[in-house]
Amino acid sequence: MIGDIMDLTVYLIYILSFVIGMIVGLLLSYKKYTEPFVSKNIDVVALIISIIGWILFVNNQFIMLIPQYISITVGLFFIATVLGMRPGYGRYELAIGFIVSIIIWLSGMVLL
Repeated sequence: MIGDIMDLTVYLIYILSFVIGMIVGLLLSYKKYTEPFVSKNIDVVALIISIIGWILFVNNQFIMLIPQYISITVGLFFIATVLGMRPGYGRYELAIGFIVSIIIWLSGMVLL
């Protein structure tokens, strides 16, 4: 019974982290980009946030310094921040971050 409540609380924290990240990403991108999507440049800050978020989310089993639920929560927030940007912005950054994270995950699985 207590374990079920704790699991539900952790899932609620994950959902709240994702929703808050989406809102923050939308607000920040509307301040940064005043026009609709016209450029195909990669935003370095969004790329770094995306890579860190995907690494924390996908590779949380390799990170022993912080608890797994904190790693997933922060990773979801960072991913949602880039995902929640204005339409058209952040898609390249998300894809690159995901690919880097999967490469790290695969190399970690092979080495273990």
